[in-house]
Amino acid sequence: MALMITDECINCDVCEPECPNNAISAGDEIYVIDPKRCTECVGHYDEPQCVSVCPVDCIPLDPTHPETKDQLQLKYEKLMAES
Repeated sequence: MALMITDECINCDVCEPECPNNAISAGDEIYVIDPKRCTECVGHYDEPQCVSVCPVDCIPLDPTHPETKDQLQLKYEKLMAES
């Protein structure tokens, strides 16, 4: 599953630089995660880096983008091939 940032986000700027897939960007009011680029850090780390640094715990799984670990791995491989 891709991750999402909820409206509890305080715009602290710590999550964006931690994302190895450049999936996080500043939105109109809060940071947003591009589900096409989010792999939950599969392929890079054992856990999502944005979640590990978020001081307000506002980055849950996005229920509208269900994906298995295998699907996330394939997405990671595709992203790496594009770069």
